[in-house]
Amino acid sequence: MTDRLTVTLLLTDKQDLGRSLIATREESAEAAPGEVLLRIDRLALTTNNITYAAFGDAMGYWGFFPSGRPGWGHMPAWGFADVVSSGVAGIDVGERFYGYYPIASHIRMQAERVTGRGFYDGSAHRKALTSAYNQYGRCSEDPVHAEALESYQALIRPLFITSFMLADFLEDNGFFGAQRLLISSASSKTAYGTAFCLSEGEGKGVERLGLTSARNERFVRGLGCYDAVARYDDVEKLDKAVPTLYVDFSGDEALRGRIHHHLGAALVYDCYAGSAANTEFLKAQDLPGPAPQFYFAPVQIKKRNADWGPAVVNARFNAAQQSFIARISDRSRPWLTVVEALGFEAAQGVIAALNANGGDPREGHVVLLG
Repeated sequence: MTDRLTVTLLLTDKQDLGRSLIATREESAEAAPGEVLLRIDRLALTTNNITYAAFGDAMGYWGFFPSGRPGWGHMPAWGFADVVSSGVAGIDVGERFYGYYPIASHIRMQAERVTGRGFYDGSAHRKALTSAYNQYGRCSEDPVHAEALESYQALIRPLFITSFMLADFLEDNGFFGAQRLLISSASSKTAYGTAFCLSEGEGKGVERLGLTSARNERFVRGLGCYDAVARYDDVEKLDKAVPTLYVDFSGDEALRGRIHHHLGAALVYDCYAGSAANTEFLKAQDLPGPAPQFYFAPVQIKKRNADWGPAVVNARFNAAQQSFIARISDRSRPWLTVVEALGFEAAQGVIAALNANGGDPREGHVVLLG
């Protein structure tokens, strides 16, 4: 008789992203030929997960891990898992992989394209989805993996690839002639990751001005990666003579309108890089100045893979990520404090809080499920 396994899952109400339920199902405890069965151990939860859920149907995020329940989705998250059963040559029980997982105790995958670096999940329902999310990295072969820093890596890596490639995109385009970058939601990890990369790169001659709320102003000023910081209330006080590039991490349409109307011809480019405040697609707005341009990291990754080769892209990203994690985890003056919690009920609480208020920018939440 085949051993059985109880799989625990956290499902999200698609109409109310702060509402979830814990469910279970019974499965075989063994992997069939061509399969790997992994026990999910450690997952990062940030506002990025809320974005995945908010755009779940429109951009296919719900499709990675179908829930099988109408109206309920399986929210994806980044983290680590261990192989508990393998029917695939080249993948052994006990190996640890970093990647994109459901909030669940276990996941069964069809492992394909197995190399020393890892594998891809070739499950039929994932074939048409974005390839980057289907790749799983073998921790033993990852030059930047460190067990003691796994929580930071789970929190930072999926966000920092956006930051790193966005900074490169802006530098690659000469900042579109701007002398000032106006960066909204400056307290968000992806925003200050971008500012960090620019402070280390070729953008030192371009002012990095972080826009933030009164609540987060002190935190943003303390980071040190922005040349200047302003509150949202101060937009109309900005010097209109400085050619400015707007880097939008908020998705706030009212804020976008104020910036366009105030800066007018001084606004040289509007880069929509993400959404911390708005979980809807941008609506068309009749605004003076350049139309918002959506930034999508895989496009710049593809360009740099062609320019430099994947090995160089990976090496540069890994070096930048190591530098960034070293900075944010510096015990003498940390930018980010990891808050670890245990179990599915804890995950429910974190997700509800992130959905309600975005959380404290000083904290990074990790749930341990193993």
